[in-house]
Amino acid sequence: MQTASIQWIGEQKFLAVSPSGHAVPFDSDRESNKAPGAMEMVLMALGACTATDMVIILEKKRQKLESLEVVCSGERAAEPPTVWTKLEVLFRLRGTLDEAAVQHAMSLTEEKYCSVAAMLKKTAAFSWRYEILPPAAFGSK
Repeated sequence: MQTASIQWIGEQKFLAVSPSGHAVPFDSDRESNKAPGAMEMVLMALGACTATDMVIILEKKRQKLESLEVVCSGERAAEPPTVWTKLEVLFRLRGTLDEAAVQHAMSLTEEKYCSVAAMLKKTAAFSWRYEILPPAAFGSK
């Protein structure tokens, strides 16, 4: 069993330590906003999970991925518990990429590999899309 610990450090602020030993601050007070809130972290976890899948799958497909940005947007329920009810995941990829490979990678992360998405599908309607940007010009940054 994996274990995370969360220590209250005053007000609505907490310091979490992950099962792998990494410390992450949380701030549940959106007015003071000193660190992300728990539900913001869930949204970021969705992006990180799907990004990992996309990079690994496209690598295995021998695609020339130069950059990837995942933009996760969502709406929450109006009444408690204010779960995510609508989520959109946008993959913004750059490189020499086969569109069919990108579509396949996206469907694999959506349907099979991303455990965060699998959990969130229980409360949220998802939409998935991608944009393929041209490779960067030689010598540009």
